[in-house]
Amino acid sequence: MADPAPPQAPTPTPPAGAPDLHCDVLVVGGGINGAGIARDLAGRGWKVVLAEQDDLASHTSSSSTKLIHGGLRYLEYYEFSLVRKALQEREVLLRSAPHIMWPLRFVMPHDPSMRPAWLIRLGLIFYDHLARREVLPGSQGIDLRGHPVGAPLKPAFTRGFVYSDGWVDDARLVVLNAIDARTHGAQLFTRTRCTSAQRGPQGWQATLQPAEGAPISVQARALVNAAGPWAEAFLRGTARPQRGEALATKSLRLVKGSHIVVPRRFEHDHAYIFQNPDKRIIFAIPYERDFTLIGTTDVEIHGDPRGAGISADETAYLCEQASRYFVKPVLPSEVVWSYAGVRPLLEDDAGDPSAVTRDYLLEPNTGGAPLLSVWGGKITTFRKLAEEAADEIGRMLGQARPAWTQGAFLPGGDLRGWIGAAQRPDTDFERLVRAVATRHPWLPPTLVRRWCRAYGARVDGLIGGAAQLSDLGAEVAPGLFETELQFLRHEEWACTADDVLWRRSKLGLHYTPAERGRVTHWMDQSSRCLPSQHPMDTIKDSASCS
Repeated sequence: MADPAPPQAPTPTPPAGAPDLHCDVLVVGGGINGAGIARDLAGRGWKVVLAEQDDLASHTSSSSTKLIHGGLRYLEYYEFSLVRKALQEREVLLRSAPHIMWPLRFVMPHDPSMRPAWLIRLGLIFYDHLARREVLPGSQGIDLRGHPVGAPLKPAFTRGFVYSDGWVDDARLVVLNAIDARTHGAQLFTRTRCTSAQRGPQGWQATLQPAEGAPISVQARALVNAAGPWAEAFLRGTARPQRGEALATKSLRLVKGSHIVVPRRFEHDHAYIFQNPDKRIIFAIPYERDFTLIGTTDVEIHGDPRGAGISADETAYLCEQASRYFVKPVLPSEVVWSYAGVRPLLEDDAGDPSAVTRDYLLEPNTGGAPLLSVWGGKITTFRKLAEEAADEIGRMLGQARPAWTQGAFLPGGDLRGWIGAAQRPDTDFERLVRAVATRHPWLPPTLVRRWCRAYGARVDGLIGGAAQLSDLGAEVAPGLFETELQFLRHEEWACTADDVLWRRSKLGLHYTPAERGRVTHWMDQSSRCLPSQHPMDTIKDSASCS
């Protein structure tokens, strides 16, 4: 499947007096589930509107451990169905977007005081065979004393195990789904809150309120509640039933997962999975070339998840557990960045937050116009969740339409125009880097690699007709030129410096405060999102960047 043509630039929020929007499905929530569902529905020919109260992936979906994985530890909780479903999705996802997802090998040092070695080996064999693998190699035992991955570890750890999963740039995954939804005709409104949704016998009447500007009225045949941590609150406070019946029948358990980033702890390209005395695990993952990402915690929270952040106790916990394994201790003073994401887990009465299921539930409600609520979920299974959600919406609207995403590329993922026939996702990406460097020898190698990672086959849309560095405009910060900032603003809904530095990229980690300030100044002073050339009556692809 070839990549679609670059999307047209988004138009601004429609002015007061603009006609109502009419659609088949209104999706509330611009995280991975909402964006994935909008993409799948739009690709089946449904007319879709999506509203996100903040930036795309601005909460849970940009604050994960960034793994495409089955969830090895879930086997201990007998979540075999969830693990199998996730394992089946790993290589589907890796092939769909090899620029933002790639295989990753994990090292588990064996601590005899934790799980016995035979149990770990048995679990890994089971993990290897729960789903078909074509790209990812199987697990094996290793002697840490003579292996490069043993060098950063304390000498007491002599035996270990290695297995495969994958890595994903989570925030870019959301953006690529949103771009694909837009390419298939969906209309996306970011920084636009759904302030009311009134159910009627034939449809939903909703009001969308941009951060600035007039409200937008939407009439939809069906509503998808994909509000993540706010899904329960949306049903209890925003969505209004037709006859006074309660729309919320489930409860969410909000569990905060926090991560720290420290200077690089090891030189090799493997990640570590560490077993802790409390029976939890944490990961230590190579991150952004110069850093190591360590996480995560499981802390139940109450109240509005918007203000959730890492606590001093969580930082200390992550440092302490990582220091049990590394020769060089990890100290709180070394943390250069941290983040916390709130997982909306479906309440299942588990006492330990770590034991709460990570599986999802799609809840249809047909007591009037169709309503579908998304409860729970994880990044690895987002495509399958979206496919099942689109199937259910089709049933509720009385017209089943075939699924299409399993063999489809995400935007930028089809590299064949650059490299010819696909071989393996990981080696295909390296071939892309070489091809772009050959075609544009004037680009610095570090910029070529970063752009290939971020944009894949879409990189030509970014480079355009540029033939030398000066054609890219001013270098606002090291390696960040005006051309890319304009591209992110016009094509990827980036409106602020945070959108650019922490979600569309992680350049914020590499920049000084002064350099980040220059990006902020440019974004604040540059022109707002430019209107497309389409008539305003289409109200197409609003980005609400006012």
